[in-house]
Amino acid sequence: MILETFPVGPLQCNCSILGDEEQGTAVVIDPGGDAELITLRLGELGLKVTHIVHTHAHLDHIGASAPVKHACGGEAWLHKGDEWLWENLDTQSRMIGGMMPTPEQVVLDKWMDEGDQIAVAGHKLQIVHTPGHTPGSCTFVMEADGRQLVFAGDTLFNGSIGRTDLWGGDSRTIIESLRGKLMALDDDAEVVCGHGPGTTIGFERRNNPFITGAINLF
Repeated sequence: MILETFPVGPLQCNCSILGDEEQGTAVVIDPGGDAELITLRLGELGLKVTHIVHTHAHLDHIGASAPVKHACGGEAWLHKGDEWLWENLDTQSRMIGGMMPTPEQVVLDKWMDEGDQIAVAGHKLQIVHTPGHTPGSCTFVMEADGRQLVFAGDTLFNGSIGRTDLWGGDSRTIIESLRGKLMALDDDAEVVCGHGPGTTIGFERRNNPFITGAINLF
């Protein structure tokens, strides 16, 4: 299985490519910007996209989805809880001062939900609904080759958590998602965060002040 993660767009969202070398197929997670870079890398790897999935619908995580879909195909999935954000990309652009121009709205093929799965290289990428950063925030979890991989979007960061002061954010809900769902995963589960360096569930369980209770949001 191919796994590549690299930052894209002006806000440096972590975009991931999960590829099946034998089948020549790929799932793209959070193509937030730099569509040409993403499509070029897919071409270099010889991969055809089957799915484009989004941890949530903030502009910096969905900004390049439409051109990537046009160029590479694939079904675009999003949780319905973020429908308002998906429908209002122009409003999002204005809220961040035009740092990212309003992109084309990607055509969605499925409102994904808890328990949905995508086959990748003989493994299953599982959708886990983890609201709080946004109402539709999701985490993608995969067991592969003895590793547990977690694509957490902006729900969990290395030593921190996602903002809850943006539209639809809720502090109590994100803590419930973290403690009730993500902290139920294995200590050695490897986390790809929505921005910045990765981490592990065990490290965050022991050290993240929002999870240990050293910082109380409410």
